[in-house]
Amino acid sequence: MKFARLGESGSEIPVVIDGGRHLDLRPLTSDVDGRFLADDPVGRTSAAIAAGLLAELEGAAGLRIGAPIARPSAVICIGQNYAAHARESGAEPPTVPIIFLKTPNTVVGPNDAVTIPRGSEKTDWEVELGVVIGSRTAYLDSPDEADAHIAGYVVANDVSERSFQMEISGGQWSKGKIAHGFNPTGPWLVTADEVDVQNLGLRSFVNGEPRQDSNTSDMIFDVRAIVHHLSQFVTLEPGDLILTGTPQGVAFGGRFPYLKAGDVVDIEIDGLGAQRQEFVAWEAAR
Repeated sequence: MKFARLGESGSEIPVVIDGGRHLDLRPLTSDVDGRFLADDPVGRTSAAIAAGLLAELEGAAGLRIGAPIARPSAVICIGQNYAAHARESGAEPPTVPIIFLKTPNTVVGPNDAVTIPRGSEKTDWEVELGVVIGSRTAYLDSPDEADAHIAGYVVANDVSERSFQMEISGGQWSKGKIAHGFNPTGPWLVTADEVDVQNLGLRSFVNGEPRQDSNTSDMIFDVRAIVHHLSQFVTLEPGDLILTGTPQGVAFGGRFPYLKAGDVVDIEIDGLGAQRQEFVAWEAAR
């Protein structure tokens, strides 16, 4: 099942995609948020479709696509989770997951423009698989318990400013990760029952030229291991988002230039959809 949110920022309408139709979910929920995701979203939505309770949203094709989840309480990221990317970054693959945070206001629509931060010369792209939590998760006893806590998966672009991240970081990475809009997400939340999560191709392009091309099977720590590990340190809430790392092929590796105003980034993951962002210059508010 695919959930999405359509409309202007802050006023998105929750929908379920049923074949070629966008069915309005508002008879069931005001949003695709933690409360909805924790309360059997697939079963409740399937029953509502079967009962004819969900009308088609008029004009859906012309509406902006928002992030498919309402603002999460936490965005937790895993660094250097593909061995080749770790090496292009000048590091050996980690032996335990590296964790950093993004702020909730980084989560924006998949096709929204992204502003290059003031003073940035090293803005970078990163295609990543995002994991959306479906039930409160703490102190899992084994990775095998993780599946029961996952609502579904999304495409995400972990946009990064490498100078902020590495050169003026003070020893941690989040300064380079938390600019507003630095986490385009979507277009859909695809429920976990429809995803072979450790066998997904993921790719990125800049101005139509290939950059990243890998598969989630190449992760160092798989999704179950990540959720289990995080649960030992943080209580994950329904609707929270985990980014699982990016493969090689980013500007930080030295083979490609960093992004500049006017550049267009496309990223895609098999079965989860595609997104496109134009990168624009920062301008002072008037």
